[in-house]
Order: sequence, then C-alpha cells, then structure tokens
Amino acid sequence: MVPPADQRTEAGSTLTSPAAQGWRLPAEWEPHSATWLTWPRRDGISFPGLHDRIPPIFATIVRTLSQHEAVCINVWDVDMEEEARNVLKEHDALQGPVHFHHHPAYEPWCRDHGPLFLTRGNELAVADWEYNAWGGKYPPFELDNQIPDRIARLRGAQHFPAGMVLEGGAIDSNGQGTLLTTESCLLNPNRNPSFDRAAIEARLRDFLGAERIVWLTSGIAGDDTDGHVDNLARFVSSDTIVAVVEPDPADENHQPLQDNLRLLNADNPPFRIIELPLPRPVFHEGERLPASYANFYIANNVVLMPAFSDPADSVAREILQPLFRTREVVTLDSRDLAWGLGSFHCLTMQEPDPAAHPH
Repeated sequence: MVPPADQRTEAGSTLTSPAAQGWRLPAEWEPHSATWLTWPRRDGISFPGLHDRIPPIFATIVRTLSQHEAVCINVWDVDMEEEARNVLKEHDALQGPVHFHHHPAYEPWCRDHGPLFLTRGNELAVADWEYNAWGGKYPPFELDNQIPDRIARLRGAQHFPAGMVLEGGAIDSNGQGTLLTTESCLLNPNRNPSFDRAAIEARLRDFLGAERIVWLTSGIAGDDTDGHVDNLARFVSSDTIVAVVEPDPADENHQPLQDNLRLLNADNPPFRIIELPLPRPVFHEGERLPASYANFYIANNVVLMPAFSDPADSVAREILQPLFRTREVVTLDSRDLAWGLGSFHCLTMQEPDPAAHPH
C-alpha cells in the first residue's frame, strides 16, 4: 500500500499532505471544464441482457451535457471509439465539445474509478484513491484503477496517490471542508481492513481537506456498493442537504433512512435538511434495484435527475428545481441504468475549472 503523502520522504525532507499544501476538493456545483464518462463495454457485466439499451442513454447524457461543458469519454481503443462515435452521431450527440481518450476500463462507473480532482487557486491536481470494485465484488478491475493516473498524466496535473480504497460515490463535498459518507461503506473491511475510523478520517483530511465528516449509517436496499452516500444525501449548497426518505414503515428502507435523517438533523452546527422521496420499489427479474432521486448530477447550467416512470418523479423535480436557481433540472429515464445498480451520478465525474472560480 502506498503511504500517505505526509509520510513519504524525498531527499530527506518530509512531504506535506495535499491539504497542507492548500489543495481542496471543490463542490460539484462549482464551474466545470468537463464531465468525464467511461463508455460501456459490450462484454461488461454491468447490464446483463440490456447492453444494447445503454449506449443510447449515454448519447442522451452526452448531448445534454455537451451543450454546457466539454464531455471527455474513456474508451478501450480505436474500435470502441468508432462504435461510440457512431452511436453519438446517430443520436445527434456530437454537436458540442466531445473528446475521446484511449483509457481502457472494464465497467462504466466513472464516479467510482475516476479521479477526484483537487484545486488550488487556478491549479488542478488529482487525488488518486485505490479502486477495488466495491470490495472486490467484480474482478477484474486493475484497468479501472489506472484511470486517475492516466487522466492526471493527460492533464499534466499533480498526482497524489492516497493509498486507501475510496469510490467517488462514497462521499459528497460542500466544497468548504465538509464531507458526507456512510459507515456501512467506508468502515467495511472489504475496503481498507487495516484502517479504523480515525485512520480513514485522517486520510480524508490529508487528501481532500475534510475538516468535518458527517457519518451516516447505511444505504438503500439493492445497493451493492455497501451504501454509497450519493443514493442517500447530497449537498446542494454549502449548508443545505437533500436527504432521501421512505414514509412507508413497512418498507425496508424506512428505518435506515430515518436513522440517517436523525444524524443529519443532530449534527452541529446544523444543516438545512430537505427531504426527498424515493420512488416506489423498482424491481427487475425479481431483484430490487437501488432507485433514488439523490443520484442526480450537477453540471454547468443543468442537473441530470433520474426518473423511474413514477408519480414521485415530478415531486422530486419540484423539490430540486428551486434549489438550483441557475440550472435546469432535466429528468431522464433511469430504469435501465438501475439494472446496472447505478444512475447519472454514478456514471459521471466532474473536472473542475479552477480558473473560472479560484478559491
């Protein structure tokens, strides 16, 4: 395991952590220079029996986002690039800035295997966390784990190996030093068995500038990530969080979400908490899927919100739209993506534009 930056030495001098050097993790709503995606492989395991329905969804994502920012797409090779171009062209999704990069990865969940970008003034860096496919559930994953390093090299950005397993969907940042996360994921021994809570908090502090960490308990039913927070609670401003709730006491999600809500309301200083409903349970081939409106993605001028052909779709949008006054909340059908156990936030990773909003 790679030691943390503040424990490595070079020419006899102790290197300080990224946070000590002034690097920080921006909030998702800060200006982007690009959104990163990883194109789905036909041979991938994420969408059994449904693969042909997934590339057109990617085309809709690309077409929507590229009206507002560049879209960078990781592809396996020249053949996959051609395949992706053909799909995007067919769906009129090549009108904006779309760039392909030959960075092979097995599965398309860029939120979790992609880089966590840091900023310092108008500089950009990459915090490179280890990726082990959600606790070693879906090998192989060594190529996915190389994506942050490849992108850092592409950008000529400083590169900080963090020496700890962490997926991007496991945390949410308000850009001012507060992170949301869950015990069920970060404290799971399938991630970092030699790390206790204090060690994990220290690593988050050193590499992401996390001065305050709010720990929730567990995730929603069907979530094979062990409870990613991006299905549970999301910052929409520095002091406002939307948190999903399930009002039906008979539903298996009801009590865990009430426990999370209690923790959010008890935190001091308090946040403004806005409750967000869940859709009715979504099943495919008898399996309950992790359908959540919290898995939205905040881009420049637009928010991609998952929809599930449910009456609560419009309710969720009516809750979210006033929270994003300068952005349009666009609802896109996410039922097929849910079969892959994710949605729009899971598929995307923002690259901040530090020059547009230096901190």
